[in-house]
Amino acid sequence: MNASDATLYSGGARGAEAVFGENAAKFGVSEVNYTFDGHHIARKEHTVTLTDAELAKGDVTMNEVSSRIGRDYSKSPWMRRILQSIWHQINGGFQVFIIGTINSDGTVKGGTGWAAELGKMFNRPLYVFDQEKGDWFTWKNDTWSHEIPEISARTFCGTGTRNLTEAGEKAIEDLFERSFGK
Repeated sequence: MNASDATLYSGGARGAEAVFGENAAKFGVSEVNYTFDGHHIARKEHTVTLTDAELAKGDVTMNEVSSRIGRDYSKSPWMRRILQSIWHQINGGFQVFIIGTINSDGTVKGGTGWAAELGKMFNRPLYVFDQEKGDWFTWKNDTWSHEIPEISARTFCGTGTRNLTEAGEKAIEDLFERSFGK
C-alpha cells in the first residue's frame, strides 16, 4: 500500500498522538485529528471539531468504562468528552496502534485503555507498544502476544499516552518506516 492511500485517525494530543501525526505528515499519509470546543491539542493540522451531537455518538456509560478499564471517570464531564472523541478515532480506523502500558489484567493503563477496549469491542486488529516492556503486542484469542506490526489498512488509528518515552517515539517512527519506507 502507498502512504498516500492511507489515513491516520487520531486526536492530536501531546505525546503519542502528536508523534503519530508528525510521522503521517513525513510519509505523506492523510491525517484526521478529532477534537471538540475547549480541547487543547498539540497537533492542530487536519482537525475535525466534533459537535455535541457528534460526540454523543460515542457516548457510553461511565459504568461501562469503569468495568472495562478499572478507573472511575464518573465525576469528570471533561473526561467523558475525551472518551467520546476516542470512539470516533477507533471507529474511523480499521487497525488500531496504541503506545502505553499493558496492565497485568490485560487492560491498558489510563484513559488510553479505553481506546484499547474499543478496539477489542469493534474487533479491530489491535497493537500496543508497551513502553515498560519495550515491545509490541497484539490482542488475539483474548490475550496479548508479541508481534511487530505494519500498517496495512487504508484507515488506522494512532493514539496513546501523553507521557511518551524515547522508546515509544522510536516505536512509532519504526512503524511508519516498516510500513511506508520501502
